[in-house]
Amino acid sequence: MNSYFSLFAGANVRWFDFPGYGDPLVFIHGLGCASSYDYLRVVTDPAFPGQRVLLIDLPGFGYSGKPDSFGYGTSEQARVVVELLDSLQLTRCSLFGHSMGGSIAIETAELLGHRVQALLVSEPNLYAGGGMYSRAIAAQSEAGFIAQGFADLLAAETSPWAGCLQNSAPRAVWRGARSLVDGVSPSWFARFQQLSCRKALIYGELSLPAQEADDVAAAGIPLLVVPDAGHSMAWENPVALADCMAQFFAPAQANASISP
Repeated sequence: MNSYFSLFAGANVRWFDFPGYGDPLVFIHGLGCASSYDYLRVVTDPAFPGQRVLLIDLPGFGYSGKPDSFGYGTSEQARVVVELLDSLQLTRCSLFGHSMGGSIAIETAELLGHRVQALLVSEPNLYAGGGMYSRAIAAQSEAGFIAQGFADLLAAETSPWAGCLQNSAPRAVWRGARSLVDGVSPSWFARFQQLSCRKALIYGELSLPAQEADDVAAAGIPLLVVPDAGHSMAWENPVALADCMAQFFAPAQANASISP
């Protein structure tokens, strides 16, 4: 596992760099998750396109550092991702982000501009207000969540999320949730619309219908559906998610191979 000290976060950011062809595909995980935990099964599936992959654990989560002083909002996490990619001297990449990571990926793409070939986001937060978990977390005080709410959340969780949640900093989980509830201006949806790179939205079949999916489709942005899966599609149907990624990212890699 690789490590880079982020001056902006004041902590080490750790990531896997799996070899493959073409420009890398960067994975950005959701709240209380870790790319090193969520996506190993996806990127090793035979259906996956086989390009170079960076699995980033954001500050506060997974194997990365967990500084108390960092804000852990989506905009701050996006700056850390850009800082890391700059340190790797990447001139081009593609991005995948899930849930909170999708919102971060949208902001990251905005910061990177023409360096992003393609952006794929799965069930991201597109508007302020948060989702079920982030609203429940942010409804508590930060101190109260750190003292008791995090332990209660972890004790009640029986899904695979518990495995990565237990390695998340409670402060990072609360501040990330608060950021999703507060939103950004312009909204993530408005920013997503304005991006000039190839882009698409993924939804799990069991998460539909959803207003965000309808809004994106109405804006003319492709909507891909992972069958037999809900929000946690990387665990629920990793083969189908890998296949969706292969279909979407193949044109970006083809274009990269013929670019001067």
